[in-house]
Amino acid sequence: MWKKIFGKSATKKNEVTPVDIERSRLPRHVAVIMDGNGRWAKGQGFLRTVGHRAGVDTLHDILDTAIDLKLEVLTVYAFSTENWKRPHDEVDFLMRLFSEYLDKEEREMHEKNVRIRFIGRVDELTPELIRRVRHAEELMKNNTGVHFCVAVNYGGQDEICRAVQGLAGKVQAGELSPEEITPELFQASLDTKELPPVDLVIRTSGDMRLSNFLLWQAAYAEFWFTETNWPDFKPECFMEALRDYASRERRFGGIKEK
Repeated sequence: MWKKIFGKSATKKNEVTPVDIERSRLPRHVAVIMDGNGRWAKGQGFLRTVGHRAGVDTLHDILDTAIDLKLEVLTVYAFSTENWKRPHDEVDFLMRLFSEYLDKEEREMHEKNVRIRFIGRVDELTPELIRRVRHAEELMKNNTGVHFCVAVNYGGQDEICRAVQGLAGKVQAGELSPEEITPELFQASLDTKELPPVDLVIRTSGDMRLSNFLLWQAAYAEFWFTETNWPDFKPECFMEALRDYASRERRFGGIKEK
């Protein structure tokens, strides 16, 4: 039953190449909850920090696969508003890892025509990390390839609250009436206003929940869950998720056509 609803588990290497999926059947926007770095590290007898570094290597490979497939948008959940509750040393390590990732990957992403952007409360990060984030966005802002969206200090509820506050402020200032607020206007107030809705949510490491990720944007998304921890999530697993998505019929509340 769960496989039918959520898709098959990515536990076996697939030998089918990316070209076996019709382009029209590929999702425009794939969102990934990169879970399981800590579990992977524990299972290997390593510190959690080793798992996070291994996860960065996986992200590099999955982004390359998205580039090869010419996907329109890849969004990844890098750090949530709730992740500040983790041990101070781990949070500090993750912040340094984000900066190192940009230092290492920025030039290559730019050369591959990737456009990167960051969503969430980026302004609450360290001044140095904010500078690195804005530099990367500015460098790649005119690129036309994969739109690589990184959610950092992000929470779906927080994003919705910020959008509501912005619209309420316009109503209070007399710039907008409540009757003028539509789903389209609300969408335009979100961090992801320039992006299409999420078509496919992938979550690794076994948990079957959104964890406060892209709550509005994933309203009609398909879901695909796997027991595989993020560091072990290879391009073959990514392709399995895309093939499973391509086999589904999305109805958006309608009925199946005969």
